[in-house]
Amino acid sequence: MTSPGIKTLLVTGGAGFIGANFVLQAVADGLRVINLDKLTYAGNPDTLASLQGNPQHVFVHGDIGDRALAVRLLAEHRPDAIVNFAAESHVDRSIDGPAEFVQTNVVGTVALLEGARDYWRSLEGAAQEAFRFLHVSTDEVYGSLGAEGKFTEQTPYAPNSPYSASKAASDHLVRAFHHTYGLPVLTTNCSNNYGPYQFPEKLIPLVIQKALAGEPLPVYGNGLNIRDWLYVGDHCSAIRRVLEAGRVGETYNVGGNAERTNIDVVTMICALLDARRPLADGRARESLITYVKDRPGHDRRYAIDASKLQDELGWRPSQTFESGVAQSVDWYLDHQPWVQRVLDGSYRLERLGS
Repeated sequence: MTSPGIKTLLVTGGAGFIGANFVLQAVADGLRVINLDKLTYAGNPDTLASLQGNPQHVFVHGDIGDRALAVRLLAEHRPDAIVNFAAESHVDRSIDGPAEFVQTNVVGTVALLEGARDYWRSLEGAAQEAFRFLHVSTDEVYGSLGAEGKFTEQTPYAPNSPYSASKAASDHLVRAFHHTYGLPVLTTNCSNNYGPYQFPEKLIPLVIQKALAGEPLPVYGNGLNIRDWLYVGDHCSAIRRVLEAGRVGETYNVGGNAERTNIDVVTMICALLDARRPLADGRARESLITYVKDRPGHDRRYAIDASKLQDELGWRPSQTFESGVAQSVDWYLDHQPWVQRVLDGSYRLERLGS
C-alpha cells in the first residue's frame, strides 16, 4: 500500500491512540518503524506490547521538542519519511492548561521541522526526491460549522479552543517550511477518530466504560453537538495513501462520512451494550444518560468533505459508523485488562475543562 521507496518511517507520537494503530498496521505490512514518543498521559506502551522484540519496531522514549534527539535518530536510522502524530490532543485538558499544548504542538513541531529540513537537505538524488514529512492534524482548526456545509481544504482557519489554536499554528508552520525551505510536506486534517486503544476520556470509550459499570453517562449541554466520526483503521489507511501518492505541499481532509449528534452516539452505545452485557437489574442503559453543563467554547458542528482525497487518491472509508462502533464496543469488552491498566494511572475518568 505504501510506495516501494518507503521502507523505514520515523513516527512521532506512536504510542498514542492514532499513532499506535498506525504503527501496528505499518509493521504488520512490513515497514520498519522508529517510534518516538514522550509517553505522556495519552501515550501507552501497553498498546505496543505485541511488537516487543520485533526488530521492525524501535521504540525511543523522547520528546519531539528535543531537536538533538531527532537529529540523532534521523542520522542513525535514515528514514524515508516522517509521520508526525505527536501532539497534546485533548480539548478539555487544553482548557485547564493551554501552555503545555503550545509547548508540544507549536514549539515541538518547529524543532522536528528543523531537524527534518536539515536531514532532507543532506539526502541526495532519489532519496531526497522521495522523502516526505507528513503532519497529522484535525478538523478542529476550522472552527465550528452551522447547520449546513462541510469543511474543505479551502475553509479558513478559525480555531476556538487552545488545543485547536495550537494545532492550527503547527499546520501553518508545516506549510511555511514547505514554502520557505522547500521541505516536501503533506498535511492531513481528520474528523473525530474512534476505535481500539483510544484513551478513555474521549466520548466513545468513556461512555462504554461508564455504561458497563452502570454509572451516570455525562452528555454535554443538550447533546445535539454534531461530530463527523472516522474509524481509526480507516484514518491510518488514508495516511498511508497520502504518504504514497499525495501531492507535495497539499492538504487532504480525512472524514468518515458519519455525522452524528453526541446523544445519538451515546444511545447507540447503550443499545449495543444492553444487547451484549445487560445490567443485572434489567435497566436500559439509556436511563443512565445525564445532561451536564456544556464545556466552554464547545463547537456546535464539524463535518468533513473528503472528496479531494477520494477523487485524487481513490481512498474510501471501509467502515460505516454502525459497523465501526459495534467493532469498538466488542474490542473494549474483549480488552478490559488494557483499559484497567490505563485507569490505574493518573486518569480517573474525571471531568476536565470545566
